[in-house]
Amino acid sequence: MNQCTALALLPPPDRLIALAPPGHRPETGHVLCELGTDHDGHHAALLWDEGGRPGSAVWIRWQGSGPARLTQLPWCPARNPRNGTDEACELFAAHPSAHSWDITDPTHTAITHHLTHQHPHLFPQFRDGSGED
Repeated sequence: MNQCTALALLPPPDRLIALAPPGHRPETGHVLCELGTDHDGHHAALLWDEGGRPGSAVWIRWQGSGPARLTQLPWCPARNPRNGTDEACELFAAHPSAHSWDITDPTHTAITHHLTHQHPHLFPQFRDGSGED
């Protein structure tokens, strides 16, 4: 499943603007929703994690062009049963889409596809046809 392509523009916080040197106002940034395309309701993007403690991940949530809000959310407890690495889901608990290991960033896939053909020596895992081409 592809990753949602919704984005939110985030103006810098007022306290950061107040600390900026004259003439060097921080720029507005953007975040891309990290959920799968099948989600409904609010979009979500991880901003930072304060050490992996329960509830220490700070996410931004938004819906449509409405205001975005910061919220601390616990990590999803799910582990990927299909591989032997005990990979944890990289989304928040009770997220409204597939787990992170089932979500593909279409931009990343397109770039990898292009680079694989331009520089095959950098992608030996795809030479035998077992990976994406």
